[in-house]
Amino acid sequence: MTAKKSPPIPFEVALAELENLVKHLEQGDLSLEETLQCFKQGVSLVKNCQVTLQHVERQVEQVMERHGQLETLPFVEAVD
Repeated sequence: MTAKKSPPIPFEVALAELENLVKHLEQGDLSLEETLQCFKQGVSLVKNCQVTLQHVERQVEQVMERHGQLETLPFVEAVD
């Protein structure tokens, strides 16, 4: 029997949960076991966010419009 994958958590929800985990960890009042659990949950949330961002990046690449015509353009990260 194969394990079913749960649907991804919405990006904003995952990001908010990650921020809460970081705040909780920064307080420094967790046991080693609790810290490890928070770390594992954080890694899972980061992976979820990365998958969502990669999906959105592919959509942006596919739906860029130039001079009235749709073109596939690569996503270019802005440099500060």
